[in-house]
Amino acid sequence: MKIKTLVCLALLPLASIAQVDNTELEMREGSAERGRLVFGQCRTCHYPEAALGHNNGPNLHRIFGKVAGKQEGFEYYSETFKQAEFVWTPELLYLWLADPLAMFPDTTMMSLGVPDAQQRADLIAYLKEASVRGAVEESTSDE
Repeated sequence: MKIKTLVCLALLPLASIAQVDNTELEMREGSAERGRLVFGQCRTCHYPEAALGHNNGPNLHRIFGKVAGKQEGFEYYSETFKQAEFVWTPELLYLWLADPLAMFPDTTMMSLGVPDAQQRADLIAYLKEASVRGAVEESTSDE
């Protein structure tokens, strides 16, 4: 799946995406199982399970489709994210995780991202699966 630089510029007016290599604009197919292992380093600050809430970073349950920097109950967003008007998509997260500090220099995230393209795709596949799994668990508990 290709993302045009123009679209990225429209979504991220404050971001410096000029540093993103064009070869990185194509998101690979990911494995949720491998992504679970990649997420281990993220778990220090983020949880993908809704029931666990926020940690040092915002909860990532159902992150796709949410407006960046606007999760209720999480107060530690950088100014860039507080003013953000874009919605997280798998493709956008893929680009951002390549080098978070290049895209948003004032981010408060204490990570250099996931430079390996396959590991990023795997991580995104895991977050998609974790969100769906959580949705099934929540609807079952409501019955």
